[in-house]
Amino acid sequence: MKLPKQFFVTGIGTGIGKTICSAVLAEYLQADYWKPIQSGDLDQSDSILVEQMISKNLKIHTERYRLKLAASPHKSAAEEQLNLKLEDFTLPQTNNPLIVEGAGGLFVPLSDTVLMSDLIRHFSIPIVLIARDYLGCINHTLLTLKALQAENIPLCCFVFNGVFDPDAQRVITAFLPTGIPILQLPDITVLEPASIQKAAKQIKILNHKKNEQTSKTRLDQKRNSSYL
Repeated sequence: MKLPKQFFVTGIGTGIGKTICSAVLAEYLQADYWKPIQSGDLDQSDSILVEQMISKNLKIHTERYRLKLAASPHKSAAEEQLNLKLEDFTLPQTNNPLIVEGAGGLFVPLSDTVLMSDLIRHFSIPIVLIARDYLGCINHTLLTLKALQAENIPLCCFVFNGVFDPDAQRVITAFLPTGIPILQLPDITVLEPASIQKAAKQIKILNHKKNEQTSKTRLDQKRNSSYL
């Protein structure tokens, strides 16, 4: 499996395991990690967690903004009289692969006029989309896929984080763009470096097969539609 040297990790929602998946992917790819915005939990930030979990030779880049309030970035920034602008953000300089982790999902606001999707386009890097199994995950995944198309943001990989109901996994897979890598990560119950290293070795690359009925999904048919 080959992924782009730099990519942005986002999820179908909040709390679906983006940070743990980022740590596993960093270990798997021997990549640097960067979270541009940390909102709240500054003493237990995602960067601190990833640094504790991955090999010591991998670099954690300092956040551009470390906001005190545990809330949506736009609210956390406003609390500190800050207005987050796209020109405030530049990708870290590195010769290594780089994983950039967002906050929440694709349309999390950074301000009243800027969304996470705008930041991704500003970086001009593709998306790795993370999903976890719960009631509503199919709908949230398909909404995110449609949003990526509408925003003209390329998807370079899809990750099933943990065990999935087979039918939910089947339906989601049928709507994924043909040809992208699909990964299955194991459930991680104990957060420790050994668990992350073990998970990195247990990543499964799934076959993306579609039968005639599902090979032309609505998402594929409308990819180039004028209203997208």
